[in-house]
Amino acid sequence: MGMLPDAVIVNALVRQALVAAQEVMGQNGLNTVLRTSHLERFIDNFPPEDMQPGVKTSEYARLNEAIEAFYGRGARGMLRRIGKASFQYAVREQSGLMGLAGAALKLMPQKQRIRFILNQMLGALKKTNPQVDGWVEEKDGVIAYCERTCGICYGRKSEQPICHLYVGSIGEAVRWATDTNFDIRETHCVAKGDEYCRFEVGEALG
Repeated sequence: MGMLPDAVIVNALVRQALVAAQEVMGQNGLNTVLRTSHLERFIDNFPPEDMQPGVKTSEYARLNEAIEAFYGRGARGMLRRIGKASFQYAVREQSGLMGLAGAALKLMPQKQRIRFILNQMLGALKKTNPQVDGWVEEKDGVIAYCERTCGICYGRKSEQPICHLYVGSIGEAVRWATDTNFDIRETHCVAKGDEYCRFEVGEALG
């Protein structure tokens, strides 16, 4: 399969990622990875909350790679924390939308809540970039979020799944929707040579 186009990620999503990274890493840590990933233009200068072009997908992938390099063995946990903070930021900034979602969720069974929030996330992503190719599926009772256009692993190669930030975001979204922590596992990853990234919602952790 050939590489997908180097699409543009809008300012609002770039800002969300940078605010979350700053919360988790601190200003100095974020500045270091911005320099390493050649995104110095965002040091003390986060993009505005709008839908204008922010960075290319390849630049966003470099940012994730720089965070991995910065933290070494601890990168997986740090990226998951950044993903969690990223969803929390989205809830704060889109409180009206999330408030409506929360009201609707109260009437749903747990599995329906999970499907609903994952579809909400996917719908929001598609609104910012029509090139996003993703879907939510359920097989053998397991719900999964899938995406061919994952910006985290664009152009990267790995023997193991690397989309830890996504795992954190999806886990926090599901927790927000269900008031329960679930085990989120990336079973397929574009960086491994798979056709898409796939994140399963596994067993409840309490």
